Amino acid sequence: MQEELFTSGRNIPHIDPSLQIWHWPIALYLFLGGLAAGILFFAALFYVLGKEKEYPGAVKIATIVPPIALSIGLLALVYDLTHPLFTWQLYTTFRIESPMSWGAWVLLIVTPLSFLWAFSYYRESYAKIESKLNLFGRLKFLNKFEKFIQTNRIYIAYALIPLSVILGVYTGILLSAFNARPLWNNAILGPLFLTSGLSTGAAAIILLSKSIKERHLFGKIDLGLIIIELALIIHMIMGYYAGSQVQLEAMELIVGGEFTLMFFGFVVLLGLLVPATLELIELIGYKVPVIVPALLVIIGGLIFRFIMIEAGQLTRYLY
Repeated sequence: MQEELFTSGRNIPHIDPSLQIWHWPIALYLFLGGLAAGILFFAALFYVLGKEKEYPGAVKIATIVPPIALSIGLLALVYDLTHPLFTWQLYTTFRIESPMSWGAWVLLIVTPLSFLWAFSYYRESYAKIESKLNLFGRLKFLNKFEKFIQTNRIYIAYALIPLSVILGVYTGILLSAFNARPLWNNAILGPLFLTSGLSTGAAAIILLSKSIKERHLFGKIDLGLIIIELALIIHMIMGYYAGSQVQLEAMELIVGGEFTLMFFGFVVLLGLLVPATLELIELIGYKVPVIVPALLVIIGGLIFRFIMIEAGQLTRYLY
């Protein structure tokens, strides 16, 4: 007797399991969140250390980037949601075991703090813009508000140091919490994304700083962070090699697969090794255009997020 087995299924978008749900807005959101976290960390740290006047690029000028980056990142996140009008429901509860819940609440706190920090240096750092807009002349209450923020700036700094670290780590933990995705199921992603965020933050400060001394210092800092990031990437790949067969197959996407050129060519080589070499050459005493290694680090950090999002969704455990 001949027996035949027929199978059928359905594929209703956003209801049935799907391999690819997250797209470019999530990768952009993770990148901008890490970039903002890196800049805010250095701004708050150097302010607490009393280096405000010595390193104005980090403490004052570059801090205009985080509120813009976080705003664009949040818009990208909401845009990617299936039901954006229900975003507020994230804040009706807090689940301590949920990385997404942690991230939502940390963003709710960090975003307004980043605006307050940038506002406290607005007239000092952007005097020409204020002379044209005359906001403080038109809106008198801003003078008292500015004075209040400046008086309490140290408390904002103390809050931003741990919060920016949590924000930077969260961008990686958000992925590693997905146990069903073997490429993401790696504890090293949290420290790796934090280090990458700090590196892109240092690179942004180098781009915006007008002080040779400051660019030199953050060149050293960025070089150290790149070395740490390379070590973490090696550790991540070794972890996949020591993992299960599914993790080995997942790793083959970036080591010998369709994402190999993007990962090793644009992230490791152009985004890490080349900038590290250029920064090392500059530290030795040779003149190197600071814009080149800084831009390469930032672009490499962005491409890294895109690769991890896209490649991770192509892998899954079969239970």
